Amino acid sequence: MTGDAITIVGQGYVGLPLAQAAVNTGRKVWGFDVSQGLVAQLNSGTSHIDDLSNEDVRRMREQGFEATCDASCMRESSVIVVCVPTPLGEGGSPDLSMVQSAMSTIANNLSQDALVILESTTYPGTTDMLCQPLLETESGMTCGSDFYLAFSPERVDPGRTDYGITNTPKLVGGVTPEATDRAAGFYASFIDTVVPVKSSREAETAKLLENTFRHVNIALVNEMAKFCNDLDIDIWEVIRGAATKPFGFMKFTPGPGVGGHCIPIDPNYLSYEVRRRLGYPFRFVELAQEINNSMPKYVVTRIVRLLNEQAKAVNGANVLLLGVTYKADIADQRESPAVPLANDLVALGAKLKFHDPYVKRWRLGTCALNVEPDLEAALASADLVVILQNHASYDLDAVVGAGTPVLDTRGGAPDPAHRL
Repeated sequence: MTGDAITIVGQGYVGLPLAQAAVNTGRKVWGFDVSQGLVAQLNSGTSHIDDLSNEDVRRMREQGFEATCDASCMRESSVIVVCVPTPLGEGGSPDLSMVQSAMSTIANNLSQDALVILESTTYPGTTDMLCQPLLETESGMTCGSDFYLAFSPERVDPGRTDYGITNTPKLVGGVTPEATDRAAGFYASFIDTVVPVKSSREAETAKLLENTFRHVNIALVNEMAKFCNDLDIDIWEVIRGAATKPFGFMKFTPGPGVGGHCIPIDPNYLSYEVRRRLGYPFRFVELAQEINNSMPKYVVTRIVRLLNEQAKAVNGANVLLLGVTYKADIADQRESPAVPLANDLVALGAKLKFHDPYVKRWRLGTCALNVEPDLEAALASADLVVILQNHASYDLDAVVGAGTPVLDTRGGAPDPAHRL
């Protein structure tokens, strides 16, 4: 028989906060990860993500959380939750190698009646068409009678303070109705609202719809930002006006591109599966991807134009980038549009500098830049300042007041003339 412990596979930005919430139930929580360095770090009470402090991890340890590289912990676990990365592989196809590896490890340590839940974002059908056969083949057990399998999409938004694991509604969809019930019961022990759906495929697709919705609407305002600039229309004032409508409108804002773990990646899973299985494109996603991917180059063209207005060439110009993370007020740099933008500026000969209160050293391809230690001096020596991320610690009035020309890609600068 299985024990009452919980194993969470993958101790990153999804798995670690989930472990924090789960350990509050009083059950033993194992944080399984293949990185020995990360396991040692967590067991010493040190956090590696923005959303949890060292004190949070130390409290988790006191409550019964333990990180481990030893997969035998799964044998005493009644619930095993998989929270591993699912990046895009070559050609834009989903790379599920880490999901497959996790499922193989689970299969070799699976106990009778255990519940396995996949939280990693993926294309519809992954849970029942990839995970289920793998678990059954390698364990010799039967899904639905010997063990149970479900999908529950993660909804972690790094840096967010109003919504976290416990108060964000949780979708669950099982391969069988009993798996749905068991997964819903597990999450209900520490999450306020649990929403069962028809099956794992509906749960998988709901997650992709959530991020595709954002992806498409960001692309809409990004394209509008381009032609509004050409038409001498203030896009930020347009959005402010439209946002006063109390129904039928949701505010999205333009920027230098999209970044993070969801929007640049997740919609491609759905587009990939539609093409693979049905033979036709998901046109909204592909067009949105094209528009959002074009924004770093568009910002570069605006930079070139602003320098030309000063009778300066981009070649040799001192360009200061403010904020290089993908989101404000966190250190996460995954898929940040600052990287392709910076690479294009370097290719044009710009002398690049950056400042970010959350990043000390920034890697760009084969080179790396150290953060400018003195923001005031960096502003004074720059030919152009480009605000890529509006961290709360930035005083935009002071940045603009320094006298150096500014291009604000986030719309926070007080003067519309400085905005994207």
